Amino acid sequence: MSEWSGWPVVAESTGWEAAQQILTEAELSDGLPLVPPTQRRLDAMVAGVANRAESHGMLPPMFGELTPEAVAYQCVIAGALPKELPVVLAAAEAILEPDFNILGIATTTGTACVALCVHGPIARTLGVNAGTNCLGPGNRANASIGRALQLVIRNIGGARSDVGDMATMGQPGKYTFCFAERNDGPFPTLTARRGLGSDASAFTVMGVSGTAEVLPGDGEGVTPEAILSPIATAMRAAIIMSGVGRKNERGEQVFLLPLEMAEKIVRHDGWDLGRVQRYLFDEGQGVARSPDAIHPIVTGGAGYKMSYLPIWGGGSQTVTRAL
Repeated sequence: MSEWSGWPVVAESTGWEAAQQILTEAELSDGLPLVPPTQRRLDAMVAGVANRAESHGMLPPMFGELTPEAVAYQCVIAGALPKELPVVLAAAEAILEPDFNILGIATTTGTACVALCVHGPIARTLGVNAGTNCLGPGNRANASIGRALQLVIRNIGGARSDVGDMATMGQPGKYTFCFAERNDGPFPTLTARRGLGSDASAFTVMGVSGTAEVLPGDGEGVTPEAILSPIATAMRAAIIMSGVGRKNERGEQVFLLPLEMAEKIVRHDGWDLGRVQRYLFDEGQGVARSPDAIHPIVTGGAGYKMSYLPIWGGGSQTVTRAL
């Protein structure tokens, strides 16, 4: 059997069950079925990639070498397409930023994982879901891109249970966590806020402790305050639950707004992005380091159910990069 970046290449004639056994014995499995990494699939994944063996850094916690070839292998077994490799590779590089703290996220006994948000035309080209059930099942691009990034952390970084990954409980987001930002919301997109343009092809990586459903205080979201006050409450609660309340410093906050809720907010005079951020900062009594460190992202389908993504209490800064 041949190898690719030190991992097995499965012959085309190998049966499905045998291929799964080979990959499991090589400690490459996240527990779900994997696409057999045949030479044909691997070659197709890296076709056109220059310097495929070039090092892009050493990935904690076990400091495996991050190369296009190594990332391509994870993309193949995750079911990703060749056109999705650049997103996964760029995201894997981004989590090496010191302030992102991938070492802490990968090794904590807590529930931290890496969430990936894709922005702009690239999200639409790849078909990354920003609509109904954007955090749930049913979309191959979301599932496979997110899973490939998690397999990079596991198989290249070495974050395997009881070795690098010491999570007491873990969370389902460690299988896959990928979604897109809508481009039709009433607030400036996250890429616009970060100087990349209102509809730039980009991505954001976030170290989060999970998701929490949040409903408007009056059930329908008649006023901005009714929509936003429960979010501020959730942020305060997360600080207490995560132990961040014992620290003097605060970081960032991220929450997801369905389009319907975002449009209800801006129908009221003066309620722009800045006012939303200031309200949450004041109502939450300092839940972030500053108002502009609170990041609403418009995504999802119809309805008024919002999602709060608490940033990992151990300390992590979100990273946004252009593609």
